[in-house]
Amino acid sequence: MFRKVGTTLKTPRQRYQEWEEAWLVPAAARSACATRQREEAPCDVRTPFQRDRDRVVHCQAFRRLKSKTQVFLPPSGDHVRTRLTHTLEVMQISRTIARALGLNEDLTEAIAMAHDLGHTPFGHAGEAALASVFPGFRHNEQSLRVVDTLEKDGAGLNLTNEVRDGILRHSKPVSEIAGSVSGRPATAEGQVVKISDGIAYISHDLDDALNAGMLDEASIPANVIAVLGDRHSTRIDTLVKSVIEYSRPLLGEPVDGRQVIVMGTDEHRAADELRNFLFANVYAPINALPSTLHAKEIVVRLFRYFTEHPTEMPESWRCRVELDGAERAAADFVSGMTDEYARRTYNEVFIPRFEEI
Repeated sequence: MFRKVGTTLKTPRQRYQEWEEAWLVPAAARSACATRQREEAPCDVRTPFQRDRDRVVHCQAFRRLKSKTQVFLPPSGDHVRTRLTHTLEVMQISRTIARALGLNEDLTEAIAMAHDLGHTPFGHAGEAALASVFPGFRHNEQSLRVVDTLEKDGAGLNLTNEVRDGILRHSKPVSEIAGSVSGRPATAEGQVVKISDGIAYISHDLDDALNAGMLDEASIPANVIAVLGDRHSTRIDTLVKSVIEYSRPLLGEPVDGRQVIVMGTDEHRAADELRNFLFANVYAPINALPSTLHAKEIVVRLFRYFTEHPTEMPESWRCRVELDGAERAAADFVSGMTDEYARRTYNEVFIPRFEEI
């Protein structure tokens, strides 16, 4: 495990951190400089960002992502994306970009794996429903709350501040919407995850809509096809290569508040056109479906019920009532549910059971 260099025994972590210092571009984050809210003794084998990634992969909230909706509710086949497969696609795109640009792949991966831990059941429909009764709820801020406060029975994961920043700012925080805090990630790696999240969802949501028969190839805007390509893999490849080409010249010095991860103008416009097309032809119709409206009702009614009856939450959640109040505890509990657990809990609470006569 240890390699002797001169008279000094160096650990695998130390050797890798020396490699980071020598080979990563100036704008990249170095794990040797990582900080945490609570200091920890260093690991001999793994860097701080590697440890963060591993903590996320092994946490309960990550495992629940496999049973949470991405867009299609309920998933209409074995190959429809879930929140977990979305997370893995974001991670893969992020690592490809980070490696090509000489950025810190471990930091990028840790942020990507954690960015959606706070998502509600039933996708963005569930998020909107919870926000309607618990104003200010945003999944990215909830993701940070999960890793800071809710995991490990309230101890949190104590992730590095670089990962925490990337989680919070992969999507606009409430405070930024209010105009007080910048939504730009502080690290180049966080910016990579943010742009990769967009590349992933516009690409795979279109793919899922096509496979479900909701759209056909002829309905895709001509400019999207002309610029991005006519296949799922080609569209991702085009967007990723554009990010690499146009970001590389910006990475020769530390980030220092700059936007350093960008996309070419033509690709950016085509991606925006595809996103607008999906909102009009996929997301809006799905949000109007009876199944989606029922899912939103489940979230709202469960939140109200557990706010009014906090002792009905599982024992492991009741301590949060004393610490944070009934509304906050109910929002944490409901937002952490999988789709199936939310449906089952709703049925247990609201659908009467009759004894057999």
